Amino acid sequence: MELSVEARLENLGIKLPKASNPAASYTNFVIVNGLMYVSGKGPSGSPKGKLGSAYTTEQGFHFARLAGIEVLAVLKDALGSLDRVKRVVKVQGFVNAEATFEEHHKVLNGFSELMYEVFEDKGIHARSVLGAVSLRDNLPIIVDSIFEVQV
Repeated sequence: MELSVEARLENLGIKLPKASNPAASYTNFVIVNGLMYVSGKGPSGSPKGKLGSAYTTEQGFHFARLAGIEVLAVLKDALGSLDRVKRVVKVQGFVNAEATFEEHHKVLNGFSELMYEVFEDKGIHARSVLGAVSLRDNLPIIVDSIFEVQV
């Protein structure tokens, strides 16, 4: 018998927070034709600083995982059940990094590995990651994501 997504979260020791509010004049998500576009989310606790100076790759990995938990909270709030997620489609990470930082992909693995742990094969996704000279509120990472959902 396959475990529900909520049961997998419990087994992972993850308790979802209340979905965070948007930081400006936009919505947390939009659903169009079975695709749910989740607005960019950063890590909880609002850490500030750049990868490569204020933070290590390993700390960035943790921040990306925390951003993933924020995204899961939005999904849960919007859909009522994470079991309505059919697939993680696309992830785009923006890493606030020094010009010499080269491990953006390893940072975003924190988000990607969480999606696989939570959704199993449905969590495998396409992705891209970019270095940014700055991000809102000086966050170390912001992640945009697209999900196929049961409407």
